[in-house]
Amino acid sequence: MDLLFRTSCGMITGLSLLLWFVRASSSKEGCDSPLVSNLPQSAFKSSSQLSNSHDPGYAKLNRRDGAGGWSPLDSNKYQWLEINLEERTEITAVATQGRYGSSDWVTSYLLMFSDTGHNWRQYRQEDSIGAFSGNTNADSVVTYKLQQPVFTQYLRVLPLDWNPNGRVGLRLEVYGCQYKSDVASFDGASYLLFRSDPAPSLSAKDLLTMNFKSLHHSGILVHMEGQHGHTLTLELLKGKLFLHFRKGRSASGDFHTTVSLGSLLDDQHWHHISIERLRGHVNFTVDKNTQRLQLPEHQSHFEINEISFGGVSAVGAHSRGNFHGCLENVLYNAVNVIEQAKEKQVSVMGNITFICSEAVDVPVTFASPESFLQLPWAVSRDSVSVSLHFRTWNKVGLLMTFDLQHQAGALWLYLSEAKTRLQIHKAGRVMVDITAGSGLNDGQWHSVELSVRRGRLVLAVDKADASTTTTSFPVMPGHHIFLGGCPNTEDGSGCRNPFSVFQGCMRLIHLESNLVDLIKVQQMLVGNFSDLQMDMCGIVDRCSPSHCEHGGKCTQSWSTFHCNCSNTGYSGATCHSSIYEPSCEAYKHRGNTSGYYYVDMDGSGPIKPQLIYCNMSDKAWMVIQHNNTELTKLRTSSGTNQHLAYFNYSADTEQLGAIISQAEHCEQELSYHCKKSRLLNTPEGAPFTWWVGRSGEAHTYWGGARPGSQQCACGLQEDCVDPEHFCNCDGDLDSWANDSGVISHKEHLPVRLLAVGDINRPGSEAAYRVGPLQCYGDNDFWNAAYFNKETSYLHFPTFHGELSADISFLFKTSSSSGVFLENLGIKDFIRIELSSPTEVVFSFDVGNGPFEVRVETTEPLNDERWHRVKAERNVKEASLHVDHFPGVVQKAPADGHIHLQLNSQLFVGGTASRQKGFLGCIRSLKLNGKTLDLEERAKITPGVQPGCPGHCSSYGGLCQNRGRCVEKYNGFACDCGSSPYSGTFCHKEVSAHFRPGTSVAYTFKEPYELNRNASAQSSSIYSDLTLKGENISLSFRTSQAPALLLYVSSYYREYLGILLNRNGQLDVKYKLQNNRDAEVFRSSVRNLANGQLHRVSIRRVSESLGVQIDQHTREDFNLTSDVDFNAIKAVIIGKVHESGEMDPEIARLNSLGFTGCLSVIQFNSIAPLKAALLYPDTSPVIVTGPLTESNCGSSSSSSPYAAETTHSLSDHFGTVGTGEPVVNAISSDSALIGGVIAVVIFVILAALAVMARFLYRRKETCQTQQPKGTKPEDSPETPFNTDPHSQSIISDTQKEYFI
Repeated sequence: MDLLFRTSCGMITGLSLLLWFVRASSSKEGCDSPLVSNLPQSAFKSSSQLSNSHDPGYAKLNRRDGAGGWSPLDSNKYQWLEINLEERTEITAVATQGRYGSSDWVTSYLLMFSDTGHNWRQYRQEDSIGAFSGNTNADSVVTYKLQQPVFTQYLRVLPLDWNPNGRVGLRLEVYGCQYKSDVASFDGASYLLFRSDPAPSLSAKDLLTMNFKSLHHSGILVHMEGQHGHTLTLELLKGKLFLHFRKGRSASGDFHTTVSLGSLLDDQHWHHISIERLRGHVNFTVDKNTQRLQLPEHQSHFEINEISFGGVSAVGAHSRGNFHGCLENVLYNAVNVIEQAKEKQVSVMGNITFICSEAVDVPVTFASPESFLQLPWAVSRDSVSVSLHFRTWNKVGLLMTFDLQHQAGALWLYLSEAKTRLQIHKAGRVMVDITAGSGLNDGQWHSVELSVRRGRLVLAVDKADASTTTTSFPVMPGHHIFLGGCPNTEDGSGCRNPFSVFQGCMRLIHLESNLVDLIKVQQMLVGNFSDLQMDMCGIVDRCSPSHCEHGGKCTQSWSTFHCNCSNTGYSGATCHSSIYEPSCEAYKHRGNTSGYYYVDMDGSGPIKPQLIYCNMSDKAWMVIQHNNTELTKLRTSSGTNQHLAYFNYSADTEQLGAIISQAEHCEQELSYHCKKSRLLNTPEGAPFTWWVGRSGEAHTYWGGARPGSQQCACGLQEDCVDPEHFCNCDGDLDSWANDSGVISHKEHLPVRLLAVGDINRPGSEAAYRVGPLQCYGDNDFWNAAYFNKETSYLHFPTFHGELSADISFLFKTSSSSGVFLENLGIKDFIRIELSSPTEVVFSFDVGNGPFEVRVETTEPLNDERWHRVKAERNVKEASLHVDHFPGVVQKAPADGHIHLQLNSQLFVGGTASRQKGFLGCIRSLKLNGKTLDLEERAKITPGVQPGCPGHCSSYGGLCQNRGRCVEKYNGFACDCGSSPYSGTFCHKEVSAHFRPGTSVAYTFKEPYELNRNASAQSSSIYSDLTLKGENISLSFRTSQAPALLLYVSSYYREYLGILLNRNGQLDVKYKLQNNRDAEVFRSSVRNLANGQLHRVSIRRVSESLGVQIDQHTREDFNLTSDVDFNAIKAVIIGKVHESGEMDPEIARLNSLGFTGCLSVIQFNSIAPLKAALLYPDTSPVIVTGPLTESNCGSSSSSSPYAAETTHSLSDHFGTVGTGEPVVNAISSDSALIGGVIAVVIFVILAALAVMARFLYRRKETCQTQQPKGTKPEDSPETPFNTDPHSQSIISDTQKEYFI
């Protein structure tokens, strides 16, 4: 099926209310007339009355007749007052009073309505609120205007609470107006056939509105036939409405799309439908809920020829059957279809009456754990037959139980895993255990029947699924049968329920084919019951509409619902909050390195998370790939004047727009290589090549030039090959040239289409490359304001978070308390505050009274460090999280108000009530995924400053391995100058693979006193300091023993050597005194030449020496010779190439060189290996032999998705201007296609060869890779201080920044 359509589902309040009110002539001005005052006494009924003078007929507002109002015989929750309005009437308001001159009044009540006087339905104000607040005395009048009008003939008031010092007493009035109702009743085989005017319609809009009441859970309500095989069918299926659009005569059709709305619509109550079509836009409304959909353009234009209401003539092609029930006020484009049917202007097919015949089913609701129904069993036959209908959302619950006669055991019929299960226990043994049915917790009515006759027991569900067994003993109830549960009795006699109670509805209860009269049960004339809602089914579908957001799947029980957020990227009770960060910048500040991450730009907003590569170099770059980032060659092709290249990105349009808007900077490389192929045809010609950006507008400037300039980068820089032109390629040279540059105008990005011309001339060749979209920075992440007065605040428009609200921000302060934000309504409010140095409070009121969630921390929050706060409130719960401390979650009331209604401005940093405001900084404030621009508002607000410095106190811990945090205005940087590590957080190990001839020597000039006669131009860097200690760390991996790892020489023939002996043990060899032999300190750790990575730390302070290897215990030694290490000459790793006398053992090891891996080598403040690999041109290092940078120093293999990359604009390019670029070729030439295939095969074979070699090389001691051709991100001009005592001092160019 063609599913080229888009739907967006939700509550569209304005349209929904409009369509709800527009019911024929129902909603109109002045529908507020009193309806009760003129009714006769016979129109009033009640459950009971205290006396004749307390008759329900005296329950009229402001009347003093009789005893001054109605009071029942007993004041309990089973009493009710009923009013018959004599015809269906529109009710808009209700007013109540207590009984005149008494202490009797009702403090809360339920409002019920019905068209038949049976099967009552509860009025709910907000879908979950049913109780109305009543009176506080006997005389004052409390009036409620209903949020939606009620259309009914019968009205009931059920008192819930009353004056504790009196009894139930009530007078009331109902306000509204007459209601015009045209109805038609359908029997499941009949329908109305309406043929529209054959004249072409001048209106592009179709509107169908009607009400329906169904006696069956399925059937066709409306079927429309249009031109060219278009059909629209409205079908009720298992209590839900489905709207089908089809093109074609078959069931599936050439085009078929379906949208569903509503639930439990087979409840025998009226429901409102509206279908509005404006070309391809369709609004589908059921009661208060609206769903929008848009048809594809080619399916959106068709005229309706005929419409059938109540069914179709040939059932089967579209549905399971026709409609059985009533339709009311059917209006199609303002035509009253039922009125025309009465006048024979519409064809009537089958038996249709114009009176709505009502079914009189009396249901009962088991609403609580205390609910049960006890019925007497007085049948003396030798057979048993019990049947009933039930509906529920619960998988478990007791349906029925009874004790067998003569204490012979007990029978239980109950729900287990949504199946009916019957067990008979006798003398502690299970004698019968059978099941029937499945999936019975779907909210639909299901029938269950138990029959026992002549030892044969049958359990049947829905008259189809049955289980049968035989019994060798009589199965006969005792005196009672219990339904739904058991009474709470002290001795437990008569009924035992080892299972869960039933919560749901029952009806049509038969005992031996006799229908139980539940009205008599309600009147206490038959049986017994507790906590039942008689004559109504109170089932509610909590998943329609679903409160689960972002694709979360809703499941429910009788009393609550649950959202399954798996694989949505969101969390929380309603799948509201995103589990992902909003940018690469945010991931970077969590300490994450380069790799693929899901990024959710608007948090809890509608934009979906997107998998994006984050390149954590000097900046946190977001890299968004498209379908062709390679250099692609175009050859001359006859008949082709232009080549069009479309670019499809890994992010959709909405995601791209959010990424670009939120980023500080975005860019995209645009490159054109040419040979006799002009580009923009400058200076005055029409451009041959152009590109299209995000908005669909064509652009004729090239990368590196200003928007609208029709130039290339060389034109802007005035260095084009031909100064007469503004692009190199416009010179039309017979040799390869190129124009490359970066587009950075955010409003024009990304490049969607590239149109290349001038490729059809003989000898014309061209190649283009459009790089990935790359953005860095997060304008929202650092958006901050500093509040320097308690009376200062920022104000913003009202926060709209009616059903779901999430608020997140960071703060830092030295104050002990203060209000972060507040928004007020008439009664509702929402507030977050720091109540003490160790407590944050999230408070709000949605009409149920103030509600607070508190998080107490074990550490003070007024420490001038950044702290994160995240608060969320939804229909199920409220939660508050502060930093890493345990969050607090509190459940919302089960039956309370759910809409947060605010109307004042949102105050940030203060309150409208002028209570103590906030002193300090607030940053990255987001409400429902939208960031408030604090900085922009702070610029114009006294007492508030934009921005907030001081980030190292919070983020400095991200700088690892002796990296130093450096403050920036928007962020911080990690200075790795004193660390042997590199990278964003000084976390990247600098390692190299050494061969026997490899040597790295970090050198120092000879002391000043030994160099007095040197030239004045010689280096001023001398090694004239005396070391009284060393701090050395290194990692190595080798299979060589013995081996020299590190050697430090001196101008005074002193030295320090670190080596492996023949047994693979580490020896530290010091010679600090000429007249004494060298001292050797040997570690007890063995077999270090085992090819594994080992980390060594050596620390000497004066004569004390400590050596630690890996996780082994540190070993301590003492020097007995001199403790001064004088005039260091060089720190050498690998082979020593110094001339002069050398210790014999050192010389012998030196002759072998070193083979293996050395990593993160540090001698005091000097990192010789880092200097040699990353800064060879600016450091005093001498490298001899092959030196290969490697990842061999990593303790675990690096993931290719987590490897750091260097941001470069020249990747995948050939050498500019020197010849033909290396490209992917595009040509229609078959020989060229064959060449491409050959190249692909060659690449595959080469890849296999490389993989084989890689697997073979894994057997070697370490893995290597070629040095990077680009300069690393932390390259300084003078990377290291040559004083081995000191910490390095570097300039801004030496630092790695967060921006």
